Amino acid sequence: MRTSLRLQIAGILGHGMLGSLFLTLRYRLTGVEHLERLRAAGRPVIFVFWHGQMLPLVHLHRNEGSVVLVSEHADGEYITQILRRYRFGTVRGSSTRGAVKGLKGMIRAARRGRDLALTPDGPQGPRFRFKAGALMVAQVTGLPILPVATGATAAWWMSSWDRFMLPKPFSRVNVEYGAPHVIPRRANEDELRDCAAALESELMRMTERVNGRGAASEVPEA
Repeated sequence: MRTSLRLQIAGILGHGMLGSLFLTLRYRLTGVEHLERLRAAGRPVIFVFWHGQMLPLVHLHRNEGSVVLVSEHADGEYITQILRRYRFGTVRGSSTRGAVKGLKGMIRAARRGRDLALTPDGPQGPRFRFKAGALMVAQVTGLPILPVATGATAAWWMSSWDRFMLPKPFSRVNVEYGAPHVIPRRANEDELRDCAAALESELMRMTERVNGRGAASEVPEA
């Protein structure tokens, strides 16, 4: 009970501090037409992004009801408390601990018409390695995978395995959406391995662009 209360308090404090930070940020989006086309068609998506790049997306996609796969590790409950305050749904599990439970929960959410969000290199790495969980969900549900990369003009990077990125106040956050990928339901193991390699390479190229060069239309923060 005490642990639960501490986590709830930490979630409230974290939400307040992040809210103050988010109000100072500007977002610049590229490739958003890929997402807009899927939205216009009423089609849910599976967002995939590197674990260390998730924080700016929490604000950008707040109040949309996307369901996020959150680790069952000790820090997962704290992350869950933050996400719920931004109106995300959560499913606990990962590609390691609680894998079957987590994947089943995401599949159920997809069948209810919810967008999904997964970090293919989470919950504990290796960093920038695309693991199979998102592909398995995409295979079963038929939902398209939409790769997303984020970067910032100024940021702090944590010393954690994922080099978690915290944009500095008043920085500009660059977000790039890639083209959707549909995973064939009957794809075999070799084909899935090729899909993972292709998505990993695409996310790495996108990550380089959002942290360096590329034209985009700036979206002022609301």
